[in-house]
Parts: sequence; C-alpha cells; structure tokens
Amino acid sequence: MAAGFAMNGDDAGSEGGRGSGPTSEGDLSARLKRLEAQLDQRREAAPGPRQRVEDSTSGPSAIGRAFRLSTEFVAGVIAGGGLGWLFDRLLGTSPWGLIVFLLLGFAAGTFNVVRAAGAQKSSDASGGSKPQKE
Repeated sequence: MAAGFAMNGDDAGSEGGRGSGPTSEGDLSARLKRLEAQLDQRREAAPGPRQRVEDSTSGPSAIGRAFRLSTEFVAGVIAGGGLGWLFDRLLGTSPWGLIVFLLLGFAAGTFNVVRAAGAQKSSDASGGSKPQKE
C-alpha cells in the first residue's frame, strides 16, 4: 500500500479520518483562513506570470538565433554568386567570375556568421549589454 493519502468529499465525515466525527463549521473556517494565509505568502514569494514571461522573452530564442545565422551565411553566398554572374555577363569571363565571387561570398558569409555568433555570445555572457573595448 502506498504511503500517503487521498482526499475526497467524504474525508471529513469518514470514520477512518483523523477526527471521530464531523468537523464543526468554526474549525473549517479557521482551516480555510490558515490555507489562504499560506497561499498569500507563497504567491508573494513566487514571481508572477508577467515576470516569468519577461524573463523568458528577454533574449532571442534558439530558433531565432539559428535562423539569423543561417540567413547571414546564405545571404553572403547568394550575393557573391549574383555578383560573379553579373561580372561574367558584363566582361565575358565565364565561369571564372562566378567561381571567384562564390568563394568570396562563402568567405563573407562565414565571417558574418562568426561575427554574429560572437556578438550574441558576448551579449549573453554580459547580461545583454555590448562588451566595452579597452
């Protein structure tokens, strides 16, 4: 048998309960007041729902960070590819302009991801403020 108890509507008047008979109205109201006082104390100690929401939304979410970093990288590669294609069309150097500018776009995208990830990491570590340069 499990150690513990379960409450139902008949507990106050059951013979297996703590008391020998039904509880008086005064006892029930005193017990209710004690419970209300305990609940009020715990409500004051616990953060409110508004505080919890503000704490959880104070910084970007993990999915937001992931989308930002992936967008930084893809934008660099697409911009490099577009410039390389345009360069090849204007100068007739196909495919060398596309190859060179795709590599430059890849490098720029990687640089942007590292920069953005570093900025997010340092702002998380310092409590949301930008790091100061010495």
